[in-house]
Amino acid sequence: MPELRLWGIRRSITSAVGAALLLVGVLIAAALWYAEWPGLERGATVTAATLFDLLKLVFAVVAGIGGVAALVVAYRRQRVAEHTNALAEFAHQLAHAADLRAEVTKALAEAADERAKTETDRNGVRLFNERFAKASEQLGSEKAAVRLAGVYAMAGLADDWRHGRQTCIDVLCAYVRMPYTPPDVAGETPTQDEDHAALGAADRARAAREEREVRHTVIRLVGRHLRIAEDDAASWCGYDFDFTGAVFDGGDLSGARFSGGDVSFEGATFNGGDVSFGGAAFSGGTVSFGRATFSGGHVSFGDATFTGGRVFFDGVTFGGGDVTFGGATFSGGEVFFDDATFSGGEVFFGGVTFSGGRVFFDRTTFSGARVLYLAKFDGGWVSFENAAFRDGEVFFAGATFSGGDVSFDGATFLGGKVSFDRATFSGARVFFNYVIFNGGHVSFRTARFHVPPTFEDGLLGHPPDGLILPREFSDRP
Repeated sequence: MPELRLWGIRRSITSAVGAALLLVGVLIAAALWYAEWPGLERGATVTAATLFDLLKLVFAVVAGIGGVAALVVAYRRQRVAEHTNALAEFAHQLAHAADLRAEVTKALAEAADERAKTETDRNGVRLFNERFAKASEQLGSEKAAVRLAGVYAMAGLADDWRHGRQTCIDVLCAYVRMPYTPPDVAGETPTQDEDHAALGAADRARAAREEREVRHTVIRLVGRHLRIAEDDAASWCGYDFDFTGAVFDGGDLSGARFSGGDVSFEGATFNGGDVSFGGAAFSGGTVSFGRATFSGGHVSFGDATFTGGRVFFDGVTFGGGDVTFGGATFSGGEVFFDDATFSGGEVFFGGVTFSGGRVFFDRTTFSGARVLYLAKFDGGWVSFENAAFRDGEVFFAGATFSGGDVSFDGATFLGGKVSFDRATFSGARVFFNYVIFNGGHVSFRTARFHVPPTFEDGLLGHPPDGLILPREFSDRP
């Protein structure tokens, strides 16, 4: 740092005046020496001119001393100003150096934080991998209690490991997709030795019951995490769930929210117990129950909501048990029940609302089941084209078709009972073109058509005995 070295103001002025007087004395002595030391003439009296000259000399000396003092002060002021500027420059340099040091320190701190974060992430990933390996090992255990612990461990890891959550979910879904024989079937395999058969059947039944508990726990945990609000860190909403080919003999997914991701129950088998999707919300993404089999127990989609996206029930077989869609809502998007088979049990569509979008029951076969369509088809396109009503009972009684188009083109009514009694077709075009009525009982009694249906190919020219039309159409050719 630059230093300022100055004497005190009194000392400086005194020294300057002394130096000036000394210089004047030296100059006078030099002048006298040069003049060879002339003598001084002394007069008897002092004249006014002499006094005036003496005063001028005194004033000159005083002015000179003042000038010297002023020069000293000006010099000191200049030195102080220069030193102040030097200090300011030095301070600027210090500030710049401090900024550089701060930037270097910040860069070093960020690098240290990055290294620490990398090390923490590495340790975290290592820990997650160890937990994942441990949970996977537990899921593969022969003991049901260990597998059950593995299920909870994998679900807990999914909560903690956001980047690996989909992987953990995939593992849990894969466990449910593993081959499985329900307890009621596991204990029915006979052997020749009765004692051995009884012991073997009991062991198989116990193992099957334990396995069922493990599988139901997986389903229960999935449902629990899908009921959590989407903004919660532990929510599994928005992820993919693949239960393709899985066997379900119970499970509670009621109130679950499947949003965004793809959900697949394709080829799944529902063969017993109670499986509930009641109040579940399927929004966006793709939901597939294609080629699933409902062969027993009770499956409920009551009050479920399917919004947007595409929903596939194509190729589904309803071969037993009860399946209810009561109060469900299908809004927008596309719903496919084409190529489905209703061959047993009861399927209930009471209070279902199909609003907007397109609903396809094309090539659906109704043979032996009891199907109730007490539904509301509001707008969009509803198609039962080429459907086959062969047996059983299909009730559209009280159904409402409002807006949009409804098509039964190419459908065949070959047996069983089909009722459109009290159905209402309002604001929609209704097509029964190229329909075949051959046996069975088809009733349109008290059905209300605000737009007359379209019949082509003269099929109503020879109606079967079981065909009952509303009065306004009964006398039409």
